[in-house]
Amino acid sequence: MQMAERMISVERMEQLIEIFGSFDENVKKIEDAFHVTVTNRGTELKVSGEDLAAEKGARAMEALLTLAAKGEPIDDQKVRYLIELVNSGEDDKVGDIAKDVVCITAKGKPVKAKTLGQQKYIKAIRKNTITIGVGPAGTGKTYLAVASAVAAFRAKEVNRIILTRPAVEAGERLGFLPGDLQNKVDPYLRPLYDALFDMLGAESYNKYMERGNIEVAPLAYMRGRTLDDSFIILDEAQNTTREQMKMFLTRLGFGSKIIITGDVTQIDLPADKVCGLKDAMRVLETVPDIAICRLTASDVVRHELVQKIVAAYDQYEHKPQQKPKTKRKTP
Repeated sequence: MQMAERMISVERMEQLIEIFGSFDENVKKIEDAFHVTVTNRGTELKVSGEDLAAEKGARAMEALLTLAAKGEPIDDQKVRYLIELVNSGEDDKVGDIAKDVVCITAKGKPVKAKTLGQQKYIKAIRKNTITIGVGPAGTGKTYLAVASAVAAFRAKEVNRIILTRPAVEAGERLGFLPGDLQNKVDPYLRPLYDALFDMLGAESYNKYMERGNIEVAPLAYMRGRTLDDSFIILDEAQNTTREQMKMFLTRLGFGSKIIITGDVTQIDLPADKVCGLKDAMRVLETVPDIAICRLTASDVVRHELVQKIVAAYDQYEHKPQQKPKTKRKTP
């Protein structure tokens, strides 16, 4: 078992403080992941371990330094993702992550891609008229779509932002909710409201709503309309039927963009209904100016446990189910 050492030069001491984290938590994650030891010697880092492990550990530390040099805050999600990139041999692309700012929130926080999958998603949105983003919970599908819409609106590329969702009853009935129709559908649209509030702030949001520049409505409200100069987002698209999806796609007008997001593992449609999202992905796969982006568990940017939950469900659903044993009949 050959032991090895890798030395890494650090330009500024501030970068060391940033990459080590509170109580050296970032470095401990890398040490645990690759079974190495990282020690600090002034403006140098020493990574010790078995030959291959030391190589991977050094690459992970260099990737952290690259992000720190770009002024990127180092958090738990970034460290976990960098470890994945090193294991898959894609750590050379770390400099591309968080390269472009999609939008600035109302509190001045820049919204950027946090994974390579998210970066491809953002590029697809910019390049194509229609983008379909599918993936598990926590991959930033809706949030990045809303950020892209706000950026286009601020740049005066579109006059309106239209956000919509199918009001599918997932175990609860609309009739039991209090209030008028708007009150009844608001819970379904809450994630869209939250993302808009984050981007625009309450004051700007209310102003644009009153002027009609922003519209948040159930999918049924889209029927019979042609939407020109608009940035249209259909969220939770896995709960559309084939007919609803076709209706929605044909609302596209001149100067507009459409983003469709969904998670095909969370379909709440009745068993006899064809999922509009799955159907659209098959039908539109080869149509020019339409991009289909598939985000995975690696792109989950929520709590670490969310990533593990998504991976566990994915593994379970793809595992061959054992058939129940049948008893032999005795003659």
